[in-house]
Amino acid sequence: MLKLVAIQAAAVRISPHIKTTAVLTSLALDQLTQAKIFFKAEHQQVTGAFKARGATNAVFSLAPAVAAGGVVTHSSGNHAAAVAYAARLRGIPAHVVMPTTVSSTKRANVLAEGGIIVDCEPTLDSREQTAARVLATQGGTLIHPYNDLDVMAGQGTAALELLAAHPDLDIVLCPVGGGGLLSGTAVAVKTLHPHIRVFGAEPAAADDAAQSFRTKTLVRPTTPPVTIADGLRGALGDLTFAEIIAHVDDIVTVDEPQIVAATRLLIQCFTQSIEPSSAVPLAALLDHSIPDIQGKRIGIILTGGNVMA
Repeated sequence: MLKLVAIQAAAVRISPHIKTTAVLTSLALDQLTQAKIFFKAEHQQVTGAFKARGATNAVFSLAPAVAAGGVVTHSSGNHAAAVAYAARLRGIPAHVVMPTTVSSTKRANVLAEGGIIVDCEPTLDSREQTAARVLATQGGTLIHPYNDLDVMAGQGTAALELLAAHPDLDIVLCPVGGGGLLSGTAVAVKTLHPHIRVFGAEPAAADDAAQSFRTKTLVRPTTPPVTIADGLRGALGDLTFAEIIAHVDDIVTVDEPQIVAATRLLIQCFTQSIEPSSAVPLAALLDHSIPDIQGKRIGIILTGGNVMA
């Protein structure tokens, strides 16, 4: 099980390599939601997403002899760039398995960090099978995009920073795909402030996490989800599922038009590049999917700014 001490250790380990991102506010969005929202600006993180936290913690947790063999991962984009970034800092190779359907922006980010891209089909099975083949032929260590305790601990450091700046929150929301961010966030928040409600937000078109949460059984998608929130197409792993069941209050879903509208609002209010996956929690607030938010202080983690192209 993931513990707060591991998240705190991750914060120390990755501090030389990541940004302490800003917390943004918007009067317009406060008025729309009738709440006070604090947006943790992880779209301003190195590599353009929170994924740098978990990947850097995992890569720098490797013993020198193990790290020398390089790392392998599979990802739809942001984790791919983050692993390539961390591997470059450590001076080791990174083989990155990516679906052929990912945006050109996210592929370019991986190449810019020195990652070696290996193409696969846009299914989770293809990603995992291709990564296994790369490991068999190239060697190295798998850095799973979410189902890894070191990755989960690193992702939880964003919540530590948010709580350090605003310890008096009532609710914390973040998107959920594979669950690395939600699990790390939930452990950090519930350990430090058990009264804070923690919610995951997910596209209705990729609702395996919500289904898993409702049934208390890990649900694996049978077909690739189709959603504009391309960073949330992953499925929960057994490690992330366990933490979510133990610490999360609920997982809510929103439809594609709501995600698009929330994305536009965020870009208009902050005049910054913010990807649709980041907008899913705001969409849930605007859709009234989260109960009892009027007058509440709400933290949202804006996960990335690498827009589709």
